[in-house]
Amino acid sequence: MTAVAVTGHVRLPPEVRAPVAEALRRYLAAFPAGGLTGLSCLAEGADALFADAVLAAGGRLVAVLPSADYRERMVAPHYAAEFDRLRAAASEVRTLPYRRASAHAYAAAGRMLLGRADLLVAVWDGRPGRPGGTADTVAAARAAGLPVTVLWPGPDRL
Repeated sequence: MTAVAVTGHVRLPPEVRAPVAEALRRYLAAFPAGGLTGLSCLAEGADALFADAVLAAGGRLVAVLPSADYRERMVAPHYAAEFDRLRAAASEVRTLPYRRASAHAYAAAGRMLLGRADLLVAVWDGRPGRPGGTADTVAAARAAGLPVTVLWPGPDRL
């Protein structure tokens, strides 16, 4: 069983959504369906595209939610139905012991993802971001010796 975690941008430009979804499908197709576990916080954008690709590949989806109020506080109304669908499709849902979404809760969720993963896939443009975001997660994975694959389409592809 190979556990693959995801990190990536929440706000993906419309022109990269389809190429990212296809890149994730191709990447995950390399793993045997019965041997794939995908770890995701189910955030809008990269996390959701990854979760759909895991399910399409016949893998097992594990949702790691940073806090008890994550859906209520952090899931935008236009994304709520998709979030609920992905959460319901998850084989396992782990909610961290934080009552409120916060930078500490997100950092803990990132640590849990990396701690359970054999590999990290990052949907990332290579730019620095907010503390605890995609760039920090990639740096933490690399520092821990976890293999990282960066997927990003376009001219600034890494």
